[in-house]
Order: sequence, then C-alpha cells, then structure tokens
Amino acid sequence: MPTLTKLYTMEEASQHNTKDDCWVVIDGKVYDVTPYLDEHPGGDDVVLAATGKDATDDFEDAGHSKSAKELMQNFYIGELDTSAPIIPELEIASKKETANYSRNLIDLTKQYWAVPVAIVGISVVAGFIYLRKK
Repeated sequence: MPTLTKLYTMEEASQHNTKDDCWVVIDGKVYDVTPYLDEHPGGDDVVLAATGKDATDDFEDAGHSKSAKELMQNFYIGELDTSAPIIPELEIASKKETANYSRNLIDLTKQYWAVPVAIVGISVVAGFIYLRKK
C-alpha cells in the first residue's frame, strides 16, 4: 500500500527560518532540521542561510558525506509541491545574494590592488639592478 507524502510549498518551507523552527529544501524534499542545528559541524548559521530557497546546490557544494546524507532521512517531513507557483520574492532574494557576492569580490579586488602592484614594481626594480651590474 503506498504511503501518502505530505506536500509543502516553498512559501510554507520559507516561513520556517529560525533557530527554533528550521526547514530546508534539498532535492525536492523538505527536512525539519531544527533538532540538528546545534550538532551541525558547520554551525547553525550555515543551515539558517539555506532556508527559504532550494538548498540543493549549497548542500552538494559542501561535499557532505554518505553518512550525512543518510542522517538527513531522520529529518524528512515531506516533498516540495512543484505545482505551486514560485514566489517572486524568493527569486529576487536569491539574485540579490549573487549580486552581493559579486560586489564583495570586486570590493576586495579594489581594496588589495596594491599588493600585486608592489610585487611587480619590486620585481622590475630588482631586474634593472641586476642588469646594471652586468
């Protein structure tokens, strides 16, 4: 006899985004990871950052072990309802995160431009000194 699986929309899952009530969506499955937050090796901040969106890429990029993937089954509560409309606010939030990452990278590049320039400058000066001595 088939078992009935509870379906959740992304909107429902995104409302559970606190340390006291935390759900994540990975590979179309919804997990209530609230009891595991304190035990998560990467800290609860990493998990909380993955709420309110499809966290499949984040989960896979972290390189979780086979045992970690098996442990996830303990927190499984249902499936993501793919027939529900996508919430535009969630899409925008995801795009803002990407834009912020790009902006931060550009800011870091601007901030630390002096180090490579100094290395090149010292190398040029050392090369001239070496050639003058010959």
